[in-house]
Amino acid sequence: MEGVFARLGQSPHSGYASGMDLRQDAHAMSDDLVALRRALHQVPELGLDLPRTQETVLRALDGLPLEISTGTGLSSVTAVLRGQGGDGDVVLLRGDMDALPVTENTGAAFSSRHEGRMHACGHDLHTAGLVGAARLLSAHRDRLAGDVVFMFQPGEEGHDGAGHMIAEGVLDAAGRPVAEAYGLHVVSAMIPRGRFVSRPGPIMAAADGLFVRVLGAGGHGSRPHVALDPVPAACEMVTALQTMVTRRFSVFDPVVVTVGTFHAGTQRNIIPPEARFEATIRSFSKEARERVAELAVPLCRDIAAAHGLEAEVIYSPEYPVTVNDPGGHEFVAETVREVFGEERFTEAPDPVTGSEDFSRVLDRVPGAFVFLGATFAEDPDSAPYNHSPEASFDDSVVADGAALLSSLAARRLSGATA
Repeated sequence: MEGVFARLGQSPHSGYASGMDLRQDAHAMSDDLVALRRALHQVPELGLDLPRTQETVLRALDGLPLEISTGTGLSSVTAVLRGQGGDGDVVLLRGDMDALPVTENTGAAFSSRHEGRMHACGHDLHTAGLVGAARLLSAHRDRLAGDVVFMFQPGEEGHDGAGHMIAEGVLDAAGRPVAEAYGLHVVSAMIPRGRFVSRPGPIMAAADGLFVRVLGAGGHGSRPHVALDPVPAACEMVTALQTMVTRRFSVFDPVVVTVGTFHAGTQRNIIPPEARFEATIRSFSKEARERVAELAVPLCRDIAAAHGLEAEVIYSPEYPVTVNDPGGHEFVAETVREVFGEERFTEAPDPVTGSEDFSRVLDRVPGAFVFLGATFAEDPDSAPYNHSPEASFDDSVVADGAALLSSLAARRLSGATA
């Protein structure tokens, strides 16, 4: 790997590092980036503590002209590349690094070596791609009229790693605030291989949690009139939450409520003393998100009270809506078209109902998030989707991911605008 990187460092292109230059250089290191991705894939780690992944990233960045720091409360890596712009703007590029608690069933020769852990969401491709972007931009640092922050983030999968890194100062790592931020996510289905997809405004949903515990009084199933049965009340809450969505929210500003767990009782002829359920709630605007929190909690409590019961209801805010700045989106679209060709970019008509903690960054800094198709299937709709044990990612797209991220930073720090 060092051989290709060293050659890039010694022989930068003359003149401005255009997107096409960076694309050519990215493909020159493609084999090395794929090898890095596959090495990461075999040793997936979960949550905020990723010591082996962090070590691999630090090793891959070794020798570059970067100011590197690591997290104190998590295994993050923050690397700052100083351009020649003095106090010019700062652009942040992000790659998440954590895996999922999934047992791999892809049959790949480089499958996970650890039962119950798998890079089922493609974060290993993101990490390798961001290393590639760091290598590419380091080779052209004399053309950058500003600085680049490379954000290698643990804990995206439900651990709010972005929030932790923001709290530890990633947005000020260059000594002045980040001006724009860009992130990329591969998908194993839905999008044709090599196609970039984004949209202005909301691109991914907010995600919140609803946790309900209905408290009654247990008894014999043959004598419900002398008990306080929490099960019917909890069931009523589940259906009432769906009615709330259809009757209290506009169809043009949608909300999704899905009850994923429901637990009550131990035997069919015993009335349990309590029933519990948990729901995930997705929304696409700040207003809808605030309103569903205001309505869902009293709805559950009031249904419990109507049955003579009590309900402990917790509404837990998780990730905000991922919102692409219109200018940031247009900049991504123009960059893809310039670097890869018109046919490689598609504007999505609708946002994705999944959520993403890069929303924390875009909540504070303008920029954009973009998807990259990495499916093996000729029909993307037929392939297993991200998070599946069968999810497979064509890592030939890693070089394109590195080329796009580096091109966004290079163009932005050369004065290009959307």
